[in-house]
Amino acid sequence: MNNYQPYFDLAELIAKYLRDELTLPEQKELEQWLKASVHNRELFRKLTDETLINQQLEVFSAVEQDKAWEKIAGATGFKKTTITPFKLKQLFPYAAAVVLLLTVGIGLNRYILKKTTNKPLALHKPDILPGSNKAVLTLANGSKIILNDAGNGKIARQQNIVINKAQTGELIYNVDGSFKTARQPKVADIIAMNTLTTPRGGQYEVVLPDGTKVWLNAASSLRYPASFSGNERRVELTGEAYFEVAKNAAQPFFVKTTNQTVEVLGTHFNINCYSDEISTKTTLLEGSINVTNTSGMPLVKLKPGQQAIGTIKGMKVNTDADVEEAMAWKNGKFMFKNTDLPTIMRLLSRWYDVDVEYQGTIAEKHYMGRISRNVPVSQVFEILKTSGVNFTIIGRKIIVKP
Repeated sequence: MNNYQPYFDLAELIAKYLRDELTLPEQKELEQWLKASVHNRELFRKLTDETLINQQLEVFSAVEQDKAWEKIAGATGFKKTTITPFKLKQLFPYAAAVVLLLTVGIGLNRYILKKTTNKPLALHKPDILPGSNKAVLTLANGSKIILNDAGNGKIARQQNIVINKAQTGELIYNVDGSFKTARQPKVADIIAMNTLTTPRGGQYEVVLPDGTKVWLNAASSLRYPASFSGNERRVELTGEAYFEVAKNAAQPFFVKTTNQTVEVLGTHFNINCYSDEISTKTTLLEGSINVTNTSGMPLVKLKPGQQAIGTIKGMKVNTDADVEEAMAWKNGKFMFKNTDLPTIMRLLSRWYDVDVEYQGTIAEKHYMGRISRNVPVSQVFEILKTSGVNFTIIGRKIIVKP
């Protein structure tokens, strides 16, 4: 049976996939096998097709394993007593396929509820859970701290700044007034930069040394000094973040993105500057902010409820921005208001940490609706399926097709 061990291992992976019990290493192993060839992907499709599985489970459903062998024997013309694992090659031309079929079928029956009379067996469909609080903090010396693995309390110190992870999950920078040094601080100490990075499927909150609160969305990063000095406060953002800037008229706060620079004295605003979006959107909730493009012109002063939309070509202002939609992510929601499918799938890709593949011609449609971000991805699909689009989950890939 050693020759067939790889097929048993693969079958166990597929059975676990159907039961949604794959560990992360097993999930990666299955994904690598799928990427290896078109043949593998086609075999996987057949072995995970619900209709085909229910047909095969007609053979395996009782298991009572003897009955399964009896039915296979009857279907192949072999006598039950002559069928042994060592004679699998005699059953069909392709013994590997038989091993997969037998193992997946028997494996399913061990873990799935037995079907009732004249009722198809209910399979546990694959799904993907939503993102959570996770991020990596990169200190000025290059060392990295995985925040979701770090314990609560002090996790690092830089000069007179103590970095703490609170019980509520956020990262807090506190000035340590008792800190003293016998030497003059070096330039490297003064400009020491930290970077907080969220992966796909992650989000995180940080309280900067000046008291400014920043919420980072998935697949984002914020670069900032360990402590603010001089006559201004500057940070750099990629991705998306919501800011509640601590007021300090003597030390204006600047946020630099690829297409915009935002200047504030103290206010609340959201910036969406993902590289795969066509524009950078800065939405003001309260107070006022100055926004310029990368060249410094033009300068736009936003009022609450307005949005600066910047591209490499220039910038325009939406004087009646949908603040609720801009803030939906921070409030734990997906909100679609005349939103096209590619935009929605980019949102899902970041939050559920999935890749998206389109198959066939997808009609251009726009969607309306709202749903919590704290639900499995299949529940989001229920909103989208009503317009004739289907979604298939394979590992951490979503296939979109008519």
